[in-house]
Amino acid sequence: MKHQILIIGGGNAGISVAAQLLRKNKSLDISIVEPSAKHYYQPAWTLVGGGEFDINDTVREEQSVMPKGVHWIKEFCESFQPEENQVTLKTGEKVYYDYLIVAPGIQVNWSAIKGLQENLGKNGVCSNYSFESAPYTWECLQNTKKGKAIFTNPNTPIKCGGAPQKIMYLAADYFKKHHAANQVEFWSGGTRVFGVEKYENTLKKVIANYGIKTQFFVRLDEIDVQNKKAKFIGIGEANKDQEYWVEFDMIHVTPPQSAPDFVKNSPLVNAGGWVDVDIHTLQHNKFKNVFSCGDVAGLPVSRTGAAIRKQAPVLVQNLLKVMNGNSATESYNGYSSCPIITGYGKLVLAEFDYDNQPTETFPFDQSKERYSMYFLKKYILPFLYWTQILPGKM
Repeated sequence: MKHQILIIGGGNAGISVAAQLLRKNKSLDISIVEPSAKHYYQPAWTLVGGGEFDINDTVREEQSVMPKGVHWIKEFCESFQPEENQVTLKTGEKVYYDYLIVAPGIQVNWSAIKGLQENLGKNGVCSNYSFESAPYTWECLQNTKKGKAIFTNPNTPIKCGGAPQKIMYLAADYFKKHHAANQVEFWSGGTRVFGVEKYENTLKKVIANYGIKTQFFVRLDEIDVQNKKAKFIGIGEANKDQEYWVEFDMIHVTPPQSAPDFVKNSPLVNAGGWVDVDIHTLQHNKFKNVFSCGDVAGLPVSRTGAAIRKQAPVLVQNLLKVMNGNSATESYNGYSSCPIITGYGKLVLAEFDYDNQPTETFPFDQSKERYSMYFLKKYILPFLYWTQILPGKM
């Protein structure tokens, strides 16, 4: 089997890129390798965990979002052989291509934390990072009347870097509104609250107003549900290998994440295990007929749907240029956006580039908490995702 353009991944990146390519040229022969029967709008899972969104409104049939004219290979990709312009499926079948787009998203490594998998969705252990477990977060918020609520953030890149904090702020606001005397704590593998100072200044005030305790330079290692304790390991210079056993009544876990194993173990990755592309053109640094965008791409950027929305047209234009014998000259500036929910009806819309400089859309100070931006997150962005972004219209 051979296709002109082979796309690995039928998530936001793969579908929107395919749709945009076909809008430019309907005669292109495009195939997407994607094993899942369902397609998820994951940005809404934070709102699901906060009781503000129905989980069933975040899922649709994969077939319903597959662009008309695309050949869907409903299989797992097993490995890449870029020297031969081929990939191998889990079935053992080889698929050849002229051009390859690698966009399978990010892998959530649940098993990296001892005691997480077997207790997820019960015993006060919750996470918004899966369709199955996100609704249980809302149960935990309602059932935790007193005690300690822990929110974790790993020391790896993750999809939607602000998500571990968003649910924490919703929880703190919920507890405050319902007179629950809960201590909220943020245990993070990061070095600071947020990487862009303008927005970080606001978030520091939000944390202070809620009375949230923070601890940085730590990694969640184990969850002991029998004793209701979580074990963290220090990873900074000052606290390296120090153990912290922290009691909890509920714990929201953001698991460590990485490129999928079949990507990590391929010739396509850089030293960090992500697809080795030029950070501006999104063209592979070694294999010039290979491109990548989305969470799996080796870009020093927040992994968000907003980033994909800016990456996709750059990739599409550069791929078409290369197919026509020209150089990839379109440039992606590292734009990403993080709509940071700071409470019910409140949101800070962070937008920034590779240099961590704000690149804001609206003619007002987006570092201030606003209901209008919360409305955008809850109602407008999901609508745009299904009707405009996936069909390649924006």
